[in-house]
Amino acid sequence: MNVELPFAPVDTIIRRNAGDLRVSADASRELATRIQEHGSELAIDAAEEATADGRKTLMAEDFGVETVVDKDDLELPVAPVDRIARLEIDDRYRVSMDARVALADILEDYADNVARAAATLAHHADRRTITDDDIETYFSLFE
Repeated sequence: MNVELPFAPVDTIIRRNAGDLRVSADASRELATRIQEHGSELAIDAAEEATADGRKTLMAEDFGVETVVDKDDLELPVAPVDRIARLEIDDRYRVSMDARVALADILEDYADNVARAAATLAHHADRRTITDDDIETYFSLFE
């Protein structure tokens, strides 16, 4: 699977949750992959919501978001999130800008939760670096 999301913003999200821990490149890559998979699944559900409402355009409310944050307040870039949203949905769907920003916000919260847990796991293992194993362990334990 080709990962649409750049690793740098994902690395930044992990680092803001890592405290004094280092972050391996593999951890950023693993989390970016997981973010993409989750975003694609959310877009499939949102497309079903839009279809049920007789629309071809995904809106923020299709992602369960009532208030959309300012895209400048997000670490994740909106353009790759748009590509993630379109990975598994039919080409007939459009994704509104509010929906893109809402999805980016959801995915950033998701990444923060995983990164916090990965930092805890790295501390528990008495390591100074968050690795892809910490990300994978999170998912094996909590999902």
